[in-house]
Amino acid sequence: MSDTTPETHGIAVDRSSVSDDLPIDDNRQRARFEGIVRRLGKPYAQGERYAIYNGDSVQLLDQLVDGTVDLTFTSPPYNIGKEYERVLPLDEYVAWCSTWMNKLYRVTAPDGSFMLNLGYVEFPGRAKNLPLTYLLWDKTPFFLVQEIVWNYGAGVAAKFSLSPRNEKVLWFVKSRDQYTFNLDDIRDPDVAYPNQKKKGKLRCNTIGKNPSDVWQIAKVTSGEGRASKERMPHPAQFPRDLVERAVKGFSPAGGVVLDPFLGSGSTADTSLRTGRFCIGFELRKDYCEIASERLRAAQEDARSLF
Repeated sequence: MSDTTPETHGIAVDRSSVSDDLPIDDNRQRARFEGIVRRLGKPYAQGERYAIYNGDSVQLLDQLVDGTVDLTFTSPPYNIGKEYERVLPLDEYVAWCSTWMNKLYRVTAPDGSFMLNLGYVEFPGRAKNLPLTYLLWDKTPFFLVQEIVWNYGAGVAAKFSLSPRNEKVLWFVKSRDQYTFNLDDIRDPDVAYPNQKKKGKLRCNTIGKNPSDVWQIAKVTSGEGRASKERMPHPAQFPRDLVERAVKGFSPAGGVVLDPFLGSGSTADTSLRTGRFCIGFELRKDYCEIASERLRAAQEDARSLF
């Protein structure tokens, strides 16, 4: 399909009567969200469009009905010794990821997507910094559409190699032929020559250009005088801007988004602000509390938007 035309791959969505991010068939989506909540039981925290569950994601995924989640955006533990994880032998870590990813496949809607954000790990004797996604991409029934490179400016400085400035995001879909892709919702308005024409017609889409598979988005920074405004007391927080592009681009308006490793709540926060529903699983109670406080504020902000 030409980049100059609106595109939603495989799914026909009528946007003529819908403003940006306004939920489509909100009652139906709300009923699905509420059905998930009833099945999972009493949440740790709940709002009008979100529910947080304190528990193991593998066990909680088993309680969900098939095909109920439109998009999963998550960043699981990297197996590098953060305060919230126990480092496993690499083969055990891969097996654990395969377990929950296969369960996730079952609960994903037929036209749904799964976006997996991961960093790097040492591979003993073979690699200093191996992208974890290279070990996991084929350990799930999902169809891999493409790898997205998340490029950022801030980061650690290296002495004996190039300084790392990216992480990977794998975009999987349940059906290779029918999936939600709202390209117009995530077009980049920064076009070098917006008025350039060929044979009297504009060469580019008037909304903007395809954002490509390299996303330049700032990290959430910490430290006195340099901390990001959205910084929460969590050691591995990803930015709302990263989640926003994923949620807008790869889930239907008003859809159900899942994060099985909720952490500080960035996925749920962004989902609320873009008119989606969100379910979050988190093993640590202190992170559940951080996320619940954050989401109460986000819900108030979202009320003014929708």
